[in-house]
Amino acid sequence: MTLSPQFLDELRARTHLSALIGRSVKLTKAGREYKGCCPFHDEKTPSFYVNDDKGFYHCFGCSAHGDAIRFLTEARGLPFIDAVKELAAAAGLDMPAPDPRSAERAERATGLTSASEAAARWFTEQLQGIGGADARAYLQKRGISEPLAKAFGIGFAPDARGKLKSALASFGDDTLVEAGLLIKVEEKEPYDRFRGRLMIPIRDQRGRTIAFGGRILDQGEPKYLNSPDTPLFDKGRTLFNVDRAGPASRKAGRLIVVEGYMDVIGLAKAGIDEAVAPNGTAVTEHQLERMWRLAEIPILCLDGDKAGQKAAVRAAHRALPMIAPGRSLAFATLPAGQDPDDLVKSGGAPAVEAVLANTKPLVDLIWESELAAAPLTTPEARAGLRQRLGDLARTIADGNVREQYQSEFRRRFDALYAAAPPEPYRGGGGGQNFRSGGQRPFGRGGRSGGFQPPLRPATEPARAIGRGGIDLMLARAVLAGLILRPELIGDHAEALSGLPLPDEALSGLRDAMVDAIVTQGSLESTDIAHILGRAGVGSTANRLLGTNGLAFSFLRSDADPLRAARDLGEAIEVLATRPAIDAALAEATRAFAASTDEAAFAEQQRLTLERAEAEQRLLALLGPEDE
Repeated sequence: MTLSPQFLDELRARTHLSALIGRSVKLTKAGREYKGCCPFHDEKTPSFYVNDDKGFYHCFGCSAHGDAIRFLTEARGLPFIDAVKELAAAAGLDMPAPDPRSAERAERATGLTSASEAAARWFTEQLQGIGGADARAYLQKRGISEPLAKAFGIGFAPDARGKLKSALASFGDDTLVEAGLLIKVEEKEPYDRFRGRLMIPIRDQRGRTIAFGGRILDQGEPKYLNSPDTPLFDKGRTLFNVDRAGPASRKAGRLIVVEGYMDVIGLAKAGIDEAVAPNGTAVTEHQLERMWRLAEIPILCLDGDKAGQKAAVRAAHRALPMIAPGRSLAFATLPAGQDPDDLVKSGGAPAVEAVLANTKPLVDLIWESELAAAPLTTPEARAGLRQRLGDLARTIADGNVREQYQSEFRRRFDALYAAAPPEPYRGGGGGQNFRSGGQRPFGRGGRSGGFQPPLRPATEPARAIGRGGIDLMLARAVLAGLILRPELIGDHAEALSGLPLPDEALSGLRDAMVDAIVTQGSLESTDIAHILGRAGVGSTANRLLGTNGLAFSFLRSDADPLRAARDLGEAIEVLATRPAIDAALAEATRAFAASTDEAAFAEQQRLTLERAEAEQRLLALLGPEDE
């Protein structure tokens, strides 16, 4: 099924947004808009506004923003296509006809979902039967009440090879094997995958069972047995308890990430429902994206032992390239030897809240882990620390955040290992010092005179920049890169809005991009041409794509997407900071000429080096001459 931009525009135009949102949020008229208490966070004074004319909502308290489709996906947890279907039905629009392959996949997924739901019901029946006595005793021992077990759909799989197979025979062996409920080995008869285990359903955002986690009741391995990946279930993309945690996280204003199923259930015993867990794997990029849909800064609550801390560092490194303004991670460390369930048993919700109140930001975790990675007793080891920190910071795709991390790591490193300030030059034997007009101190700038950055070979791209003007060339490349990758516009909207563009046409194109991201929340490649054309800057965009001749890495069609995103952010950062650096350098040069003291000279030297570094960063984004 293909949803064209025209179809989605028509759908938004036919949807009365205040009526849609008013079904679940009490709205009152406020001029040409409606206002009410935000459904995405707790508040007593309304700061949530709905504008029917422009077709979007905005909360000035938590910055929630979007259109009708986004409201259904964020507030009600609907998948995108389901949200579109619901709006289309209400608006009297026919959905585009699905292609035969899509229809076949949808029909197969429906069968697998039905089989999984039937298995979940059967497992809960077995828990309440005679054979479930040991499982019920286990739940009682863990302090899991019957209502809580029912809320999570907990069941029991008897220790038999064919009872589930017989109970669900109407679905057929092939469907049960594909759903991960039976195991088929070569030519042997399929048999039940889960036997003699407490069964915990894994549900999607809509609360439909898509897989299971089975915990053994006694001693044995594996302790947990999970469903395999199926057409319904991808363990690297799914979060356990996301169906219950979605609404709870919006109400609580936070999301807690723990290690396992029983940790989530343990927190629920204390009334903390905004918790999720990965499915027996390290946290993946897809799971991070799902977490950020629920909270800007999810809290990873991991064990205090070495394994837990290693897991925290792995998650931090995996998240680093993806962080952005208002999107990060925090880390809470549990007392040694305790998991969330132990904490709830010993101190209840207050004990958990005490741990969650003492979180560590992502930057601190990375700094501390790198600081402790190896002894730092030699200059080489300290240089290695600085290089590792720099390498990690450079993985951040968002230019503004990357710059802040680089600056913060430099500040912390210098605070620990900064060299003593140089002594003023005193001459040979009590002669004139530097301040009084004597010889300048020796340094990187040579035996006398100011600092000079090292000369670089004049490549053809460098000569092109010199001929065409660096700011104009770079501005054209940046805007061309954003047209090619419009999904990155939102990450850089704030920096874009303040860019000093030397051309009125480029400014108009930039403004259209920023306006689009403000009104729509996100952009896709299929949308951008239509949006820019509607804003009257389509011809400017076409000329830009057709005439930009510099081989910037992020303009190549074969560029790695992550590398392209990182390099484009770097280019935006350079373009945004160059005017400030140039102005500061000019001021420092005037100050040095007026006073000729050491502080003025040091500041001029620092800014000269910073400007040279910015140019080197820019040249690094240009392709080799022979490409």
